[in-house]
Amino acid sequence: MSGRSTIFSIITVSYNAVGDIERTVRSVMEQDFRDFEYLIIDGASKDGTPKKAAEITGRYDDINVTIISEPDSGIYDAMNKGLDLAAGEYLIFLNAGDAFHDTDTLSVLSRAIESNNLPGIVYGQTDIVDKDGNRLAGRHLTAPPQLTLSSFSKGMLVCHQAFVVLARIASPFNTSYRFSADYDWCIRCLQHSRHNVYVDRTLVDYLAEGTTTANRRASLIERFRIMTCYYGLPLAILRHLQFIPRFIRRRKLEKQIFNNPHNIKQ
Repeated sequence: MSGRSTIFSIITVSYNAVGDIERTVRSVMEQDFRDFEYLIIDGASKDGTPKKAAEITGRYDDINVTIISEPDSGIYDAMNKGLDLAAGEYLIFLNAGDAFHDTDTLSVLSRAIESNNLPGIVYGQTDIVDKDGNRLAGRHLTAPPQLTLSSFSKGMLVCHQAFVVLARIASPFNTSYRFSADYDWCIRCLQHSRHNVYVDRTLVDYLAEGTTTANRRASLIERFRIMTCYYGLPLAILRHLQFIPRFIRRRKLEKQIFNNPHNIKQ
């Protein structure tokens, strides 16, 4: 390891998430691997989110916890604040409502790092869960066993919560993107990673949330711009034509999840 003071910096961004923050914070503080710091970056919530987070983290005295609550310019601005404060060797973003899948997730990641000579990226799978933490489905895109820069020309194959990055290769999120800066960020991390390590297990539970049609359209436009920037216009057009059937399947799955979650096949 380098001169950084801890192995993992776990960053949680929140805003008016008092109903979701507890599961996220507990999943972090109950990890059996303890060499990490926890940064909670709150956007000046008005519902008591920071207070709730402080109540839970205050029960543990062996972890360095920083909670900041102040106005920001959106989720990616808040994530950049976390990047600026992070002192860990590796970065993990786990936003309010999301959670580590198991209490040994950090132990598994630590072993993967130590046995693979400081990989640039360690990644794994993601489950979609409801507000009670019940599994609804696997993510619509499955993380591949081999991950390269060209992999993301097929879309965001790895959820950024399950995308663990060596801090020294990470740069700030591009806040000119409102919805898809994580896609751009992951690509830039891949550009600077010498090798990537796949962990064959579910690392993160991602909270299923509804997305408005307008926001989904804006996100798709941003992703098209990003894909064009890194992979060229012809491939971006081809990929988005290929995305149409996948987009339709995803919309059907989301309707099932939000209309009748108990009927989703596990």
